[in-house]
Amino acid sequence: MSIEYAIIVRNKTRLEALIDRFNTKAQARFYIESMGGSIEDYELENEMFHASLNSVQMQLSKVIKYKIIDRSFVPSFLFSEKNVIVAIGQDGLLANTAKYAKGVPIVGVNPDESRYDGVLLPFNSADFIGGVEGVLSGKFQSKTVHFAEAKLNDGQRLLAFNDLFIGASSHVSARYKITYGAKTEEHSSSGLIVSTAAGSTGWLSSIMNMAYGITNAFGENRKLKRPVFKEDELIFAVREPFKSIRTQAEITLGSIRQQFPLRIESLMPSNGVIFSDGIDTDFLSFNSGAIVSIGIAPETARLITKI
Repeated sequence: MSIEYAIIVRNKTRLEALIDRFNTKAQARFYIESMGGSIEDYELENEMFHASLNSVQMQLSKVIKYKIIDRSFVPSFLFSEKNVIVAIGQDGLLANTAKYAKGVPIVGVNPDESRYDGVLLPFNSADFIGGVEGVLSGKFQSKTVHFAEAKLNDGQRLLAFNDLFIGASSHVSARYKITYGAKTEEHSSSGLIVSTAAGSTGWLSSIMNMAYGITNAFGENRKLKRPVFKEDELIFAVREPFKSIRTQAEITLGSIRQQFPLRIESLMPSNGVIFSDGIDTDFLSFNSGAIVSIGIAPETARLITKI
C-alpha cells in the first residue's frame, strides 16, 4: 500500500514549556534570571530545534504531504499503514511514539547532534529525507524492536520501548512478592527496572554504573561490563533490596524470556505503580490484590536505519 502522509512528531522545547508556564518569554526570562540562572541556553536550544524542524518540513514538502503533531497527542492519534513517521527530538520522543505507532515505520531525526546523544536517532535534518524516500519506494533497511509488556490480572496492560518501573509512586519502599523461576521472595526495595535491549543504555546502565562503583570502592576493581541482550530478552534489576526478618534479597537480577517470565504481586495498599519509559503519566496502578506478569509483548516497532 502506498504511503500518503508523513507524520512529524515533535515535543515542546524547554523554552516553549517555560513560555506555556509563564505566558510570555519575557516573564520566563525574568523568572530564570531572578533565580540566578540564564535563559541563553534555552534560547540556543530552541533556535537549533526550530532550524532543524523547518529544514525537515521544507524537504518533506517536496516529496510528500505531512502533518505535525505534538507528543502529547500521540497516545490518541490513529497512525495507519499509509503513514511514515518522522520523530524529531530526543530519544525519549521516539520511544514514546513507537509504542503507539502499530508497526508504522519511524525515521528518527536528531535535531541537535551537539546536544543529544541520539542513540535511537540515526538521521539528522540533512540526511533524513533518504530514509523517508526509502520507505516511499519500499527500499529501506529497518530494525525491529521488541517491547516489554506488563499485564495485570485484571486484563490491563502496558508496553515499554525502553523500560518498565514497578514500585511505589513516592520515595518510600515498595512492598511486593516476586516470583522468578521456581523461587519466590517477599521484597522491600526501591522498586524494579525491567529493560529492553533498546533501553539497555538508559536506566539499566545507571544501575550497573552504581553497582560497579560500589563494588570497586571496596577494592574489587572490576571493569564495567554491559549486559548483552538476545533479541527476545528482557533484563530486570531490583533497586536497593532491603533484607530483614520478613524480606529477602536473593532475587536481584535476571533475564526474562517468553518461557521464563517474571511475576510480581503487590503488597502495597496504596501508591503502587507501574510506569513505562520514564513517563509517570503512562502508568498502571499496582496496589494490593494486583498481580503483574512481565514478558515480551507481541507488538514490535520498526525503526528505519541508514543503508
